[in-house]
Amino acid sequence: MAGEVVVDALPYIDQGYDDPGVRDAVFSMVEEETRRYRPTKNYLEHLPPLNLHAFETEVIRTEFERLQARLPMDVLSMKRYELPQPPAGKMSDLAAWTESVENSMAQLEHQATRICNLELMGVYGCETWKACNGILVQMTNQTQKQLQDLKKKILEVNWQRKNSQNTAGEKLKELESSWVGLVAKLWN
Repeated sequence: MAGEVVVDALPYIDQGYDDPGVRDAVFSMVEEETRRYRPTKNYLEHLPPLNLHAFETEVIRTEFERLQARLPMDVLSMKRYELPQPPAGKMSDLAAWTESVENSMAQLEHQATRICNLELMGVYGCETWKACNGILVQMTNQTQKQLQDLKKKILEVNWQRKNSQNTAGEKLKELESSWVGLVAKLWN
C-alpha cells in the first residue's frame, strides 16, 4: 500500500487545464516540490547492487586493462603463416628439418582448405546470401506485423480508457448535478 500510486485524473473528461493561470499554478507547484525534495544519501538502497561485470569475459577484461593503460593494440601476428627453415645451428639435424617439413605441409593443407572454401563460396555463396536475405525479410515482416499488432492493442486500450472515462464522466456529472440539487434544497 505504501508504494501504491493512486491516479485520480480523468484526462479525457477533466476540464479547466486551459483556463488562465492554471498552467502557471501547476508549474509553480511542481517547482516548489522539486525545491523541497531532498534525496536521501542512498535513495537506491532498496535495489540490488549493480553488477558491472556480469557480461565481462577474460578477453574483455584484458582489453579494458590495455585501454586503461593506453597501450597500443597488438599487431596481427603473421608468424604462423611463415615457413622458417631450421635454425643455423640445426641445419644438419634431421628432426629439425622434419619439423619444418611438417609445418610446411600443415600450412599447405590449410591453404588448400581455404581455396576449397573460396571455391564453395563461389558456387553456393550467392544463393546462400539470397536465402539469408530472404530469412531477414521474413523476420522483418514478422516484426512489422508484431509492431502493428501492438499499435492496434495500444489503440484499443486507449479507446477503452476513453470510453470508460467518458462513461464515468457522465455518471460524475449526473451525481454532481444531483448533489448540487440536494445542497440547493438544504439551503432553501
